[in-house]
Amino acid sequence: MAVTIATAANALKILFLEALRNQLNVNTNPLYNEIAQSTRNVVGKEVRKMAPYGLNGGFGAGTEDGELPASGGNQYIQFISTLKNLYGTIEISDKSIKASASNAGAFVQLLNDELKMLLKSSQFNLSRMLFTDGTGKLTTCAVNTTTNVLTVDSVQYLMEGMTIDILNSSGQPISGGAGLRILGVDRAQNKIRVSASVTTANTDFITVQNSYNLELTGLGAIFKTTGNLYGVDRSQHYWMIPHIKDSVGSISDVKIQSVIDYLEDIMGSKVNCLVASPGVRRAYQAYLERTKRNVNTLELKGGFSAIAYVDKPLIKDRFVNAGEMIALDTKQFTIHHMGDWEWLEEDGRILTKVPKHPIWTATLVRYAELICDHPGGQGKLTGITEDTAAAQ
Repeated sequence: MAVTIATAANALKILFLEALRNQLNVNTNPLYNEIAQSTRNVVGKEVRKMAPYGLNGGFGAGTEDGELPASGGNQYIQFISTLKNLYGTIEISDKSIKASASNAGAFVQLLNDELKMLLKSSQFNLSRMLFTDGTGKLTTCAVNTTTNVLTVDSVQYLMEGMTIDILNSSGQPISGGAGLRILGVDRAQNKIRVSASVTTANTDFITVQNSYNLELTGLGAIFKTTGNLYGVDRSQHYWMIPHIKDSVGSISDVKIQSVIDYLEDIMGSKVNCLVASPGVRRAYQAYLERTKRNVNTLELKGGFSAIAYVDKPLIKDRFVNAGEMIALDTKQFTIHHMGDWEWLEEDGRILTKVPKHPIWTATLVRYAELICDHPGGQGKLTGITEDTAAAQ
């Protein structure tokens, strides 16, 4: 069978789409798997959700023949947030298509190779978004003068191959700073090598291409203690502020439990998941070893595993800030969306030609937003002394 653009598009839709959906929805991140997904509360381009808080005010004691308690009713506030547009794009040269036109197996392998890299990039960025604040800010630049080797504050959220923008403090691209590729990451020195020389100030920052202020509202936004979240002013609604225990020092079960107890006893949450930086998880493992206890593990959905803290999974994630452990009631989180991942179509076509270039492109898309119904019911320990043993 000769390979054509039409058969290639059919292969993307019929052979690969369901597998991509499964990989993105199940194998991206263990925390991602703990969060429910729903099309409810999507109104137009927004999520509009009524969130209950506090107690019903209709309870009271009284005399045998006195007045009954007045009905208090439940308290609700409306959360409003824009659905985020999540895209993943592949490109295939016209020459590659023609070279494999008479060999369907070779063409399937060509598509498979492209989609593997798309999947890797999408999973990396979806995982990162869970833990960042929706601005898309990846790191801040140091002062760098006419060079393509840039010193930055952190490379935690950076990876070779990413296409990035360097923006000034006003959110505008610096000269030559739009659409750069990261060619190398020096993780020991907090430096990156990019595809062109630029000059940066120490107020400039890096985002994924075209993504500034357009990413999912992740835990970085939920764990802020001031400002608005989902259109609600935290200064007027204290229950929107998560519980944060600072300067923890050495980790222990008692310190973890103190946060869980507060969330469950005061805020009414049911903590069912702990997420820690790699160094914090190692520190907790070392604590278990010092106290001569077994390190028990739990098998999670998607083939992931975690240390067991009592009956709760303690997950390691590279995108958790150093020295931090997060305590979550994941039942309070939902990824609201218009539908599952789909190929973007133009006049019924999945593969479209890039104008003035011999390249065909296809884009995977999902419109979604992460909402936490009870931000104050989530907790975090910071300033934990990490185990700094290098990975072997």
